[in-house]
Amino acid sequence: MTSPGDPMLERIALALERLAPSARAATDWLACPAYVWDGGSARPVERLEAPALALLRGVDQQKHAVVDNVLRHAAGHAAHDMLLWGSRGMGKSALIRSAIRGAQDSDPAAIALVQVAPDALSGLAALFGELGKVQRRFVVYIDDLGFEDGDSTGPRQLRSWLEGGVEARPDNVRIAVTANRRAIVSRHMSEQDDPINPRDVVDDRLALADRFGLSIGFHNCSQDDYLDIIRGYAEALGLSFEELDALEWSKRRGARSGRVAWHYVTELAGRAGRPL
Repeated sequence: MTSPGDPMLERIALALERLAPSARAATDWLACPAYVWDGGSARPVERLEAPALALLRGVDQQKHAVVDNVLRHAAGHAAHDMLLWGSRGMGKSALIRSAIRGAQDSDPAAIALVQVAPDALSGLAALFGELGKVQRRFVVYIDDLGFEDGDSTGPRQLRSWLEGGVEARPDNVRIAVTANRRAIVSRHMSEQDDPINPRDVVDDRLALADRFGLSIGFHNCSQDDYLDIIRGYAEALGLSFEELDALEWSKRRGARSGRVAWHYVTELAGRAGRPL
């Protein structure tokens, strides 16, 4: 016989709880500016960290296209899914976050960002099922997307989510993807030697990028753009710098980009004993 407070009863109860954990709390999709989706549930993000749009320099055309598209979507107008591709460190992900935050400045309830890890793509159908029931606009954001060699399922699912299919994204959702290559799916030089119409392979992989209404390229910045990016941050933070020192910083890193510029600004703040 066992009685209330019996250690055996407590052990049995704990074991049953581990086998059948309590159901997760429903996500309040109206409460926060951003969320992180792990494939089965969402974690709310109380504050969306993003640089001011005015500080994103050297990408004026790209910024105009993304910001305009996000504002359309937030207003309930026709808007595109977006692929931002190209050089590393040129502000692709920062621009998406900044555009969302800019749209929220005028109406915080209108739109939210939902970031999805590349390894959580299999849970996108469940995410779309939840978002489609909410009276709010969303941008589902997949950063640094790429598919492994031989992965035919991922690209096929992405095509379905973008264009039709039973698991397509709902009308209140647009997809934003960043990638280092426009083709997204990797390809090898051996494909150029394929005697059976090699363009078919290349065209099929580029066709995935063509499913996005906006496909926007980002390229390595010039020396002037690099210095202008630093100048914008320095002015906003009340920091001073020498151009030769900034150029030497980029040479030691073998690149000029918005990311390298920000690292230099961080160095400037540290030298000045300032937090960021």
